[in-house]
Amino acid sequence: MYQQMIFVNLPVDDVDASKKFFTELGYTINPQFTTDDCACVVISDTIIAMLLSKQRYADFTKKRIADATTTSEVLLCLSAESREKVDELVDKALAAGGTSSGETQDHGFMYGRSFDDPDGHSWEIVWMDPAAVQG
Repeated sequence: MYQQMIFVNLPVDDVDASKKFFTELGYTINPQFTTDDCACVVISDTIIAMLLSKQRYADFTKKRIADATTTSEVLLCLSAESREKVDELVDKALAAGGTSSGETQDHGFMYGRSFDDPDGHSWEIVWMDPAAVQG
């Protein structure tokens, strides 16, 4: 059965620094689609983050590139399999150079934390109780 994928394209200041950050979070870089001005970060089988130098990113749009450190262009939210995995990933991000973003959200059935990567892109990591999701 076909599984639709998402390719999130993000402009970054330093491709090598971004690769280092995301590998420290435990993600892999697909060398087949990685160059000096682009890194292909494999988040899951269906989620890919393409980290493009700002010059390369500009090849795909005529719009001005937002400065994610001062302007919110998108909130990226990833699920986690447990509360502990939320904390583990966010703690890795903070240790790797990310910054805390927002307050911890604990609603019992849902738990989340967020961070900004070194380029200012906002990432939310959320766990939801499977029983609550099923209704």
